[in-house]
Amino acid sequence: MNEPSDNRRRFKRIAFDARTELSQGEYIWQVKLIDLSLKGLLVERPEPWLGDREKDFFVDIHLSEDVDIEMDVQLAHEENGHLGFICRHISLESIQRLRRLIELNLADAAELERELGALIEI
Repeated sequence: MNEPSDNRRRFKRIAFDARTELSQGEYIWQVKLIDLSLKGLLVERPEPWLGDREKDFFVDIHLSEDVDIEMDVQLAHEENGHLGFICRHISLESIQRLRRLIELNLADAAELERELGALIEI
């Protein structure tokens, strides 16, 4: 389940603070978003943590009152009080919002295009 570090780090992470909900089945956790990328996200582990790493999770990042990024994610790693998730499915609308968010936070548009190309290769 752990990816080689060179593959994990191929995607630029941006620190971003937004109200974020993580859910799995009947469980819903309000989590602190640490950073996100085109490939996934890192959050602080909520307490109590009852997540099943064998099942997918759903994450909802609230950018504003009526704008969200939603994705199905899989737990990739858990360490130092953090949970790292890999995106398994994201809608076209959410990927457009995520792309725009990353674009606004990267100084280099060419870097974003390289990351999008790498995402397609995976």
